[in-house]
Order: sequence, then structure tokens, then C-alpha cells
Amino acid sequence: MRATLSTIRRPALIALSSVAVLSLAACGGREAPRADLAAAQVTSIGVNSYLWRAALEAVSFAPLLQADSAGGVIVTDWYANPQNPGERVKMTVTILDSDLRADALRVAASRQVNQGGNWVDAPVQAATVQQLEGIILTKARDLRRAAVAS
Repeated sequence: MRATLSTIRRPALIALSSVAVLSLAACGGREAPRADLAAAQVTSIGVNSYLWRAALEAVSFAPLLQADSAGGVIVTDWYANPQNPGERVKMTVTILDSDLRADALRVAASRQVNQGGNWVDAPVQAATVQQLEGIILTKARDLRRAAVAS
């Protein structure tokens, strides 16, 4: 009986060993990927952390109503420039992706002007929104470069 069990076990053991060696061989030959702290997808908050930090900094002059890092939404309250108190703006910044890309950012702004004591909606120039997007993207890239350098 022993001879029979050992003759059955030996081919099974050889087959199992061969499968293990082949599967390990398929893993070899490459180094494990190194963690890059400045990768485009750095996110421990739900969205790209560079875009998030840059957006918060860019709208820091206005009071915040909402800052949801998991959903990537920043909403400011109305802000009136002290040099132009008859006009106020409200902004919403949405970060849409975990990648540091221009299309991962959306900025919307609302503007109102004071007419006879009442706030009336007024158009926002597209260039204003584009400038704010540009400021956020530039700051996010600078933050990423600084992280790579350190």
C-alpha cells in the first residue's frame, strides 16, 4: 500500500511544484513599482490632492459654504470686493477626477450687482472663469513639482 501512495503522491507533488515554480517565474524579472508621491493620481481624500489644495487656496479670499474633499466640491459664499461693494460673486469648484489634468477641473461662478438695494443676477465673463481655472491648474502643478523635488 505504501508503494502505491508514494507513486501517486510523487507525480502530484512534482506537478504542484512545477505550477508553483512557473507562477513565480511569471512574476520575476521586473522590479516592483516604486511609489511616486508626486504621481498624477495622488489622492487620499477622494480627488487629486494637488487640485484640491490649489482650489482651496485660489478661493481662500471668499468665505466657504461647503468643502467636500470626498466628492471634490468647494462652494463659496457671496464675496464682495471692498473696492467694489456693489458687486458680489459666488464660486463653485468641482474636481472631477483623481488625475491632475485640465479636464478634471470645473469652475462655475455667479455674479450679482446691487441695483437699488436689491441684488440682481448679472453675467459672468467666460474669461473670469478661465482665469480662475488657470490659477488653480498652475498652483496644482507647482505643488506637484515641489513634491517631486523633495
